[in-house]
Amino acid sequence: MTAEQALPLSVLDLATVSEGATSAQALAETTEFARAADRLGYERFWVAEHHNIDTVASTSPAVLIAHLAAHTEQIKLGSGGVMLPNHSPAVIAEQFAMLEALHPGRIDLGVGRAPGSDPGTAAAVRNKPSSAAAVRGPAEDGAVPDPWQVDDFPSHLLDLMAYLGDVRTSEGPPMDFRATPQATSMPPVLLLGSSGYSAQLAGYLGLPFAFAHHFDGGGVLGAVDLYRERFQPSVVLDEPYVMVSVGLVTAADSDAARYHAAPSLLRRWGIRTGRFWPLLHPDEAMAHPEWQRAATMPTNAFVGDPDEAVASLDALAAATGAHELMVHTSTYGLPERITSLELLAHAWSQRILDGSGTDTAAAQAGAA
Repeated sequence: MTAEQALPLSVLDLATVSEGATSAQALAETTEFARAADRLGYERFWVAEHHNIDTVASTSPAVLIAHLAAHTEQIKLGSGGVMLPNHSPAVIAEQFAMLEALHPGRIDLGVGRAPGSDPGTAAAVRNKPSSAAAVRGPAEDGAVPDPWQVDDFPSHLLDLMAYLGDVRTSEGPPMDFRATPQATSMPPVLLLGSSGYSAQLAGYLGLPFAFAHHFDGGGVLGAVDLYRERFQPSVVLDEPYVMVSVGLVTAADSDAARYHAAPSLLRRWGIRTGRFWPLLHPDEAMAHPEWQRAATMPTNAFVGDPDEAVASLDALAAATGAHELMVHTSTYGLPERITSLELLAHAWSQRILDGSGTDTAAAQAGAA
């Protein structure tokens, strides 16, 4: 296997609800999108956890993963990710142990620390009053308790890992609890993040680290450097493993790619400015009063023809030393999303055959 072949491509999806569509349609489209990724040889297909957002139907990763696994053949399915502060670690362990028993070797448990929603929604999801800190009042030392348990994330992550058989501390949860009665395998745990905090924690625990570059928040180079600096070999990983996600839309030519990317760019601009607009048809998006601002905003997303898409991915791999890249493709229609995956898969494999891809091993050495 050549260095280029060792760099897999994967897919991240949010089951986005386009303007005029329903949640049922969005989930049906995600199913067909996953089937296309499976057919085209992509490594993984991950779904996110978001709550109370009009344009996102992916609210329960475990439920959606079970459905997708039953409708695909070999692609790995996972969470990108489960927002652990929203849940009991024991319940998540049981859900993913069951998924692994149903589909051995095909399940990933990607875990994140963010709420995946606004504070009020997070309160509803976690069954906590939105003014929990005020209700509980300050602690004896004057500190206000953390109502969202973000400060407890490392211990909850360790509990989750222990329930799945990866015990790292003697002060963890009761070891007579088992996520499933007679496991023959357990899903790998991967830590997701968009900051140095998650990068350092992933390194300290010796877990694979996936950076959410598609958030457009910057900081990918610093985060992956921190991850490598803090990395300690573990029972699950001998060396660092870096995944980087990126927004990407490709089409037969650059103009068509920009046309189909217009809805997601406008929606991204709306989110940046505190307005959650629907995913419009490209014609409506480009006729929107704020389209020009959206079209000229700085973004990490890759939009262009297949050669441009491959060149951009190669550059990202070289800069980050990533071992795997994950594309998030958001368009108004499903056919355009599938076409984007098809064109990218063909161009990526062709670049390997031509010997024109980045030498990933050298890129990783240079970025380390």
